[in-house]
Amino acid sequence: MVNLSLGLDPDELNQCVGCGLCLPHCPTWRVSGEELHSPRGRIALMRLVTEQGAAPDPFTEAVDGCIQCRGCETACPSGVHFGHLMEGTRSALAAQTAYQPRWRRVALAGLGSRLIVQAGSRALAVAQRLRLVPRAVSARLGLPPIPLRQPRLRPSGDDVWLFTGCVMDAWMRSTHAAAQQVVESTGAGVALPDRRANCCGALHVHAGLTSQAKRRALRTMSAMPGDAPILVDSAGCGAQLKEYGHLLGTEEAHRFSSRVLDVHQWLAARVDDLPPPRPGHVRATVAVQDPCHLRHVQRAHLGVRTVLGRYAELRELDDEGLCCGAGGAFAVEHPERAREVRDRKVAAIARTGAGTVASANPGCLLHLRAAGLDVRHPVDLIAEAIA
Repeated sequence: MVNLSLGLDPDELNQCVGCGLCLPHCPTWRVSGEELHSPRGRIALMRLVTEQGAAPDPFTEAVDGCIQCRGCETACPSGVHFGHLMEGTRSALAAQTAYQPRWRRVALAGLGSRLIVQAGSRALAVAQRLRLVPRAVSARLGLPPIPLRQPRLRPSGDDVWLFTGCVMDAWMRSTHAAAQQVVESTGAGVALPDRRANCCGALHVHAGLTSQAKRRALRTMSAMPGDAPILVDSAGCGAQLKEYGHLLGTEEAHRFSSRVLDVHQWLAARVDDLPPPRPGHVRATVAVQDPCHLRHVQRAHLGVRTVLGRYAELRELDDEGLCCGAGGAFAVEHPERAREVRDRKVAAIARTGAGTVASANPGCLLHLRAAGLDVRHPVDLIAEAIA
């Protein structure tokens, strides 16, 4: 056993009454049926460590096996902040044990450098074209075909900021271009942050590397000054930016977070300003997959329906927003469990009869594409409809 000091808020820890209403909404409990892989079981272990100071053998496994989808928070009648408890626990593990190996710390540190991310992505793109990356490896990791060339983004005004981030900017910048096009179609001008906003720190928080996450947060905040809204087209990044107030605990961070909006959230308030579909546009049938960090953390998933519904026939899934299994780096670190969770999502999508899936988060999008589905970002579909 390892002696640990978790430093969790006792009030948040004791909010859980063990009712079990969260269980059907926990993807890892659904596929394992094991209490230790449920929110209730993980909180019970946190209490045990807090009260006795020693971590039992399954503690790290149970904590690391959480996707951090936070679907349990939506279902919880007691309002337990499970995400905060999990982040605090992982932070304690990373600081006091060998929970995060050095190679992973170095890799995550590299996300703050645009040069490193872009160079690594180009090298991967070349390796894919030379067939040096086996298809089985790409499928296992959910790697898309990495583009060798990306569209250049140019600022067009200062009405709103568009956050671009790290991996999404390197792999899916065309989606940023589509988001900018759709926002500009309402008459707004778009500002772009400088390289200080290269990474929001979401993956660092998930890994428990809190000090790295705080440095990313401070840099990101400095790159988008003023009072203009900050629009985000990645649900995971948007959730992280909205939680800077909790992460940093400063008034400045809370003010910054209050400016952050998912791009669909902002567009939904201006839906009448969007142009009609172009002549000849065919309304496709699209299943809407809610990224967990858009539905359960930001609680802003309805904006996708308001905006995309102008241009497509939407189909709802019948799984109450259950996680797809991507979870940031979860699908890479726990591929078998992630595929088990994804299988349920794929079945729910199949039941809609839709040929296309809309997902507003790059991780979900790539994870579902790896299962053979036609998955598109909503702003890509909208941009095509109005082009």
